[in-house]
Amino acid sequence: MKNNIKLILAIIITTTIVSCGKTTNKKQEKSNLKETVKEVHHHENGNKIQLNHGKMWTANIETTQGIKNMQKLLNSFSNKESVAAYALLKSNLEKEFSTILTKCTMKGESHSQLHNYLLPMKNVFEGLSSSNLATCKKSFKTLQKHLGNYSNYFK
Repeated sequence: MKNNIKLILAIIITTTIVSCGKTTNKKQEKSNLKETVKEVHHHENGNKIQLNHGKMWTANIETTQGIKNMQKLLNSFSNKESVAAYALLKSNLEKEFSTILTKCTMKGESHSQLHNYLLPMKNVFEGLSSSNLATCKKSFKTLQKHLGNYSNYFK
């Protein structure tokens, strides 16, 4: 429950701060909060990403570029024996993640499926900031595998 609250707050703060430099009114903020809570609840109920009747979903270019940027961060990461380096990596990955969320223009089921894909990454990010090197390494491998699966579901 505590992680869910952190996730919701992180998404709300990121969305509010970075949303194209525009200020939102209270009504819009409440709507965004309801949508975020709905998406988190949607994911927690075990909704896993699915193909579009056997075909890949079409993602917006910003999302695909953000995923590629995250993959590049992982591929160029070389200091695999330092928990401090993993924490810095986490910070950089979260910036890309936030950019993906704020630039998302997808609608409907493709949008829902994108969030089914993205939301599990938040928990993996937490492992990257662990003080335990083994946890950092495990989270790194999990995230690497997860990001590698993006092209199995989105084009």
